[in-house]
Amino acid sequence: MPLPERIVLVGPMGAGKSTIGRLLARELGYRFIDSDRLIEERCGANIPWIFDVEGESGFRTRESNILEELSHETGAVIATGGGAVMREENHACLRRGALIVYLKTSVDQQFERTRRDRNRPLLQQEDPRAVLQDLFDRRNPIYSRLADIVMMTDKKSPRLVVRQLLNRIKPRTSRKKRHLRKEGHKHA
Repeated sequence: MPLPERIVLVGPMGAGKSTIGRLLARELGYRFIDSDRLIEERCGANIPWIFDVEGESGFRTRESNILEELSHETGAVIATGGGAVMREENHACLRRGALIVYLKTSVDQQFERTRRDRNRPLLQQEDPRAVLQDLFDRRNPIYSRLADIVMMTDKKSPRLVVRQLLNRIKPRTSRKKRHLRKEGHKHA
């Protein structure tokens, strides 16, 4: 089984998409692209500013445009924003020639990972845990439906998640061939 042209990471904020994406891309010899960072670079502004000025709808339109562009990339691991799946039009862009990995995490884990992060406009509310729960309830079914692979990230190091993903997506090599390669022997 050949490697996919592109691996798209979906999931909620705090699931580890950027960290795991960088490590996975390095292991595969792929480029890493963070769609949120690309939006910021193109706009010359950070996401909270875009939300303040254009609202969530304006940001989501920018996100859809970037996802369409990224759907033509090859040899890339792409980390998407948590809400990228909310527009139906984005689903075809995400799927196009890609393996979609849902990095799933609990609301408690999300809260722990994001509670001090001021760069997440949707969490700048009185009860961010309730916001995370609401987002999870609405988005989890969509992430699950789109995903080729669902990978839990709770209480796992990013390196462990990457190892587990590699075991699921890389072409298998027989144990005998791996052993011979380690010893420096040629294999057929």
